[in-house]
Amino acid sequence: MASERREFENKFSDYDGRTRLLSEKGKIEEPFLSNLTEQALKMLRRYEEGLKSERDESNHSVYTGSGGAALLYLHLASTLFRDDKEKRECYLSSALQILEQAAKNLTGRRVTFLCGDAGIHAMLAVLYEKLGRHSESTRCIQELYKMTDRVLHDQSLPDEVLYGRAGYLYSLLHVQQEIGINKIDRALIDQICSAVVSSGLNLAKHLRHQSPLMYAWHGKHYLGAAHGIVGILYMLLQAVSCPSVQSNLSTIEECIDFFLSLQFPSGNFPSSLGNSSDKLVHWCHGAPGAIHLLLKAHKVFGKEKYLNAAQRCGEVIWRRGLLKKGYGICHGVAGNGYALLALYKATNESKYLYRAIKFADWCKDYGKHGCRTPDTPFSLFEGMAGTVHFLADLIEPRSSLLPGFELIL
Repeated sequence: MASERREFENKFSDYDGRTRLLSEKGKIEEPFLSNLTEQALKMLRRYEEGLKSERDESNHSVYTGSGGAALLYLHLASTLFRDDKEKRECYLSSALQILEQAAKNLTGRRVTFLCGDAGIHAMLAVLYEKLGRHSESTRCIQELYKMTDRVLHDQSLPDEVLYGRAGYLYSLLHVQQEIGINKIDRALIDQICSAVVSSGLNLAKHLRHQSPLMYAWHGKHYLGAAHGIVGILYMLLQAVSCPSVQSNLSTIEECIDFFLSLQFPSGNFPSSLGNSSDKLVHWCHGAPGAIHLLLKAHKVFGKEKYLNAAQRCGEVIWRRGLLKKGYGICHGVAGNGYALLALYKATNESKYLYRAIKFADWCKDYGKHGCRTPDTPFSLFEGMAGTVHFLADLIEPRSSLLPGFELIL
């Protein structure tokens, strides 16, 4: 029934194959560029005004707290304001102030990039290094290393992206990507990957599961990017050169093939094992998160079935991706737009870029569609900050990365 639909009808016409979308310099063509820039700046002003009323001084996470504001400001300094020295320095300064304040108040309870202390330390390490403050960058990396013992040995720690080992692994990979592969001890990355693989092997054996790797969070076997197999295996494949990943590549591939066998005829995926409901088209649960794993699997293993599956995901996102849940990254239209951008970067097919632009067009009417208001309406992963991040990324789409998760393919 229509009342049960979780998405708005997509009334946009699809790509006609004639419109030029990207300039030779890699930027969105006019009139898209001027309109996109104008809307991004307009939404940024709304965001900064709203943030004053929402800010929770006790929440420093990237997901819903001040860390997300800092990450957005760092992103804007390198995208929207890259050619405006005064504004670029202003946003870098604001990000630094937010991160340094957060670093003074970390609790040590969580170890991931999106929801824990690792995100603050990783971003500070990158920012200090880029500012030439090398000793302070090294100190932040050492703070990251202090979490290693818990990540490796705490049996209560899950393996997923939001709260577990894969989220800590992303923090290390993020620092490598931003300031150099030699900035992080590669043996440490290998240890983390080994722990994640061992955990998956042990649970699968215990369950006598047909998949050689299995993971759980709060007693459920989730499949998506936030809590499940998609996010965990994606991070392992981003560290594919590690000995522990190399020696288990066939096992990882077999697990991906098991996941692939669960794809619905629609192109979507279930949120967890045993769930036959084809409802959630989110980054956190469903096709938009799965795209990132499938594209990485295609690059690593070279098999067309992974690319084909990713493209099927792209079709269901185009049909059902304008979500009533809202405009954000985790379970909103911006996150779905990032999935379309990932497909564009992997295939160079203009229709995916066009579709991402149309999703951005929809986001420009922020608040006018009757979407649900998130608990943290100005945050990076639930709210407006993530939408601003997406709009800014569309200006140069080949450089786009879903924050806190996606790494260079």
